[in-house]
Amino acid sequence: MLRKSLYLTGVLALGAAVVHAADEPASAGFNPRAYSMSHATCKGTNRAKQQEVDIDLEYVNVNPEAKTAILMVHGWPSLWSSWSNQIQELEQDYHLIVPNLRGFGNSQHPGDVKASSTMSDYVGDLVCILEKEKVDKAICAGHDWGAQVCYEAVRQRPDIFGGVIGITVPYIPSLPPHYIGIENFLQNFPKLTYQVYFDKSTQTAIKELDLDIRRTVRATLRTVDSPPPNHYLTSNSSFLEAYNEVQAIPPVPFFSEEEETYFVEQYSIQGFQYTLGFYCHESRHASWKFAADQGNATIPNPVLAIYPDEDPVADWVKITAFLGTSRLINKLTTEVVKGAHWVHIENPEPVNKAIRSWLEKTEIDVEKSSAEPKSTNEHLVDEL
Repeated sequence: MLRKSLYLTGVLALGAAVVHAADEPASAGFNPRAYSMSHATCKGTNRAKQQEVDIDLEYVNVNPEAKTAILMVHGWPSLWSSWSNQIQELEQDYHLIVPNLRGFGNSQHPGDVKASSTMSDYVGDLVCILEKEKVDKAICAGHDWGAQVCYEAVRQRPDIFGGVIGITVPYIPSLPPHYIGIENFLQNFPKLTYQVYFDKSTQTAIKELDLDIRRTVRATLRTVDSPPPNHYLTSNSSFLEAYNEVQAIPPVPFFSEEEETYFVEQYSIQGFQYTLGFYCHESRHASWKFAADQGNATIPNPVLAIYPDEDPVADWVKITAFLGTSRLINKLTTEVVKGAHWVHIENPEPVNKAIRSWLEKTEIDVEKSSAEPKSTNEHLVDEL
């Protein structure tokens, strides 16, 4: 209670001290700089210019000799290193491929944030990285938007992605006959309002996020015990407005000082200029149209869905029931874990336990596939 009170009143030094004294980072022994980066050159489309370009994508490649590959996909605003606890848990037993998505860290972006970040673009990037590593089949683990990328990956390419581990965000299918914009959800889920800001005022939002990257990172990566202000995420004109009365935001409670500094440094490379594509209407609509035109929203391969019980963004269990998406997943295992949005870092022990149990008990096809590769994004070049 003291920690929460200090945080909300903005008592800086003492607030930070309380957070770190009480909350030893779960991944205190994790050093992101100890992992070397691999690179894959992949095709990307800048739809604003109707140009196909080469983009360099970076990723961590751990234990490539292991039989089963797990591709770990981060969300926003995150990086490969946000999988620290899962990397440490699984790196001795599994081949882990952990990328920075296009536009994050040193991974390049085609240059058009509004229309060149479709689900098919991200899936194509993942397939490209797997091809570079000569991996025919993998499990896709995703958090936040990364979970949605993984669901779409297995929906589009079940021949390559043998299963999904989706953390926090559920499967949100793109169903016909009508595209539904984010505005239609705000009455029931007001803390999705920030997404309207990111879409309608993308360049303004980028400037706000870039102004003080450490403040942006600290504002976003909070826990149940060190939460954001109650009205955070409810503005359609600012991302950080709720923190106006907080002079300095306490450190990220589940990061060591080194991990937080690494995050800030990585976001300082390109800023946030190419990271908001998830939220832009152009990319969202194109993602919907592709899936709707295909007409198949079913996830055929096994899924482990892990939801936090206190996410300030939304009650994802309720959203899952609201959307009725469980009927579209043939082999679904669901776990609810105590924690907020970043539950896999905030409370990694039950998350890791659930992942290990699912991996050991679930029959997942990871044998080499002879299926011919299919393009995931060529059709989108002329759509926008």
